Amino acid sequence: MNIIVSQEIETVCPGFVGAAVEARAENTPHSDGLWAEIDALSERLRRELTPDAVKRLPAVEATRRVYRACGKDPSRYRPSGEALMRRVLQGKPLYQIDTLVDLVNLASMAFGYSIGGFDADKMAGDTLTLGIGRDGEPYEGIGRGPLNIAGLPVYRDAIGGVGTPTSDHERTKMTIDTRHVLFLVNGYDGDRTRVGQTAAYLQDLLRRYAASDGGTVTFYE
Repeated sequence: MNIIVSQEIETVCPGFVGAAVEARAENTPHSDGLWAEIDALSERLRRELTPDAVKRLPAVEATRRVYRACGKDPSRYRPSGEALMRRVLQGKPLYQIDTLVDLVNLASMAFGYSIGGFDADKMAGDTLTLGIGRDGEPYEGIGRGPLNIAGLPVYRDAIGGVGTPTSDHERTKMTIDTRHVLFLVNGYDGDRTRVGQTAAYLQDLLRRYAASDGGTVTFYE
């Protein structure tokens, strides 16, 4: 997959760096080992963080700053990395979806980045462009219905939007039948090393819980 960062994103976030993990994998309804890791991290976050501290994490703070620069309220349309950690801090369990979705959520909480998780075989064309959502642009968020993405960073394929840091699109979501995944780590903080560590962690989770060789990592900026 060829990924292009548009000029409009470069204007609001000149240091943006992303990492794409593309791999073959097998999905399962549930993984006990993965959920043991999720529960352990959730407990650690409850001990170490407060909601205000979450907002100050570099990956979260940078994403919120870009939202505001694009004209979106990050407290109303929370980036997924922040939303997951806030849910845990409120004492609520994470939603258990399936192994591929759950491991993306684990990586997002572990590093603070909003990570898109897609069924790569559902993408239209071979190019994704990261831009900014427009007024009236149609978009159906996973489990959310129609989502107003005006002012949100958005990846578009040949048909339209597929992913924002707040919610990915129903059209390209992963399901139990997904065998070809594309994960996108959104480094609005510009920390290439940290983004790379997140991608490597995703590869490790794929190897351990999704019968994968970990696939390949490509940086884009």
